[in-house]
Amino acid sequence: MRPEPPRPEMNVAPLVDVVLVLLIIFMVITPQMQAGATVEIPSADNPDPKKPKKEPITISVTKDGQVFVEKDTAPTVNLTADLTRLQAQDPSRTVRIKGDYRARYESVRTVFKAAQDVGFPGISIQVGDRAKPKVAGAGTREQLAAAAKE
Repeated sequence: MRPEPPRPEMNVAPLVDVVLVLLIIFMVITPQMQAGATVEIPSADNPDPKKPKKEPITISVTKDGQVFVEKDTAPTVNLTADLTRLQAQDPSRTVRIKGDYRARYESVRTVFKAAQDVGFPGISIQVGDRAKPKVAGAGTREQLAAAAKE
């Protein structure tokens, strides 16, 4: 009788190590791929849940009043010229303004007016979803008011 040949064994530990490293890399990189500057947007009670057909042009207004268009990391010097160029590339795209809730209203309004003057078909202001009351069911006004204070 012949001895049984050795059976190959697969060591999966290096594979798991590589997969975990890739997962960590993607977790770190993904938030940085978001369009525009980092801003803290205001919240709303009932944000619009539908997704647009085309991704809108994102304009960010920081708390200091600096304006960023799309993924440009440098503040925009001539906003109207940049918007005119983007609108000429695809006239059907809309504009989404991400204004930091601490930004002066004047800064956000200036960006809104520039987008209107260029002639975009739609301009929206991005907001976040406010936290829902923690009270189960409809509840009374007093319960909802108490939950809102928490």
